[in-house]
Amino acid sequence: MSEEIQSKAAQLDALHTWLNDALSRGTVPVLTGKNGDMDTIGSAIALSSIDSNMMAGGLHLGRVAKRVVKKLQAPFRKMSAHSPAWPVNLGGIVVVDAAALGQVGIELPEGIPLCILDHHSTNDWQLNEGDLNIQWDVRATTQIVNDYLHKFYPESLTTPVRKMLLAGLITDTARFKHSDLGAFQTAVSLLADESFDYATFLQFVETETTTPSERGALVRGLSRCNSIEAGPWNLVHSYSGTLEGRLASLILGTGAEVSLVSRYREGETRLTARASRSSTGQGVHLGNIMQKVAEQIGGEGGGHDGAAGWSGKSDRVRAETAFISHLTQSKRKED
Repeated sequence: MSEEIQSKAAQLDALHTWLNDALSRGTVPVLTGKNGDMDTIGSAIALSSIDSNMMAGGLHLGRVAKRVVKKLQAPFRKMSAHSPAWPVNLGGIVVVDAAALGQVGIELPEGIPLCILDHHSTNDWQLNEGDLNIQWDVRATTQIVNDYLHKFYPESLTTPVRKMLLAGLITDTARFKHSDLGAFQTAVSLLADESFDYATFLQFVETETTTPSERGALVRGLSRCNSIEAGPWNLVHSYSGTLEGRLASLILGTGAEVSLVSRYREGETRLTARASRSSTGQGVHLGNIMQKVAEQIGGEGGGHDGAAGWSGKSDRVRAETAFISHLTQSKRKED
């Protein structure tokens, strides 16, 4: 058994001990990242299935997650950012798929043990004694939850839970474009009981309606695109007031190596970036770049090699300039 496998097994044991201790003290909410993507929502709902004293909750359900939650009638509690209603007896709080407190967007009570489950390369949590951090180099947080359930709660891997986990994996790997062997192995394990058809489920996850106003926003965003050379990389950037992630993905479809979409709303600027698989293979890591942007101009940034984001109070031009500067410094690997 490799050291990596032994380490992961030990971490799953530690997670099991932490959860049992927390549940013995009271209720354990499982909080999601504030972007509400399918990986964070699927991870929270699946993990919460192991005990009636656990409940998935967070600020927001993204578009895909909202459809999946509704279709599967999965339990999820919407929470307020500044005045969340906590249970009287809190045994602990689990946070899934969030690399920092700001990515949760909810004020957490003091003195409550925390458990962080995440797969991002960055980590800005300030943890105390009694807290637990599990951070794996995998493609989706749902992979961590899947391994935990397989080891300790296989009976919880019902068809709806499997679908939740698989949807998170599909979306975070861009339908396995940014996958690796471990992600494929997780997918195989989730499909092993043949309780549902993968092609049908994939079509449901990826089918997304676009309203006329949304279509107009995407077209306007594409019309604002500007293509530049950022050192060794081609970058196409634009700005939009909505659907930044979809716009960034559409821009990649034009052949751009890296896409960047910025948004300014109510005093906050947000950057959303995407990179092609060939670009990440040759040296681009958007998560690291966004973290460097945060270090330079403040705010919070991070993510994966091919998809990442930053948010903060700096103006849009300054934020874009910082991103372009750090992308320019990313060296291209020789083939």
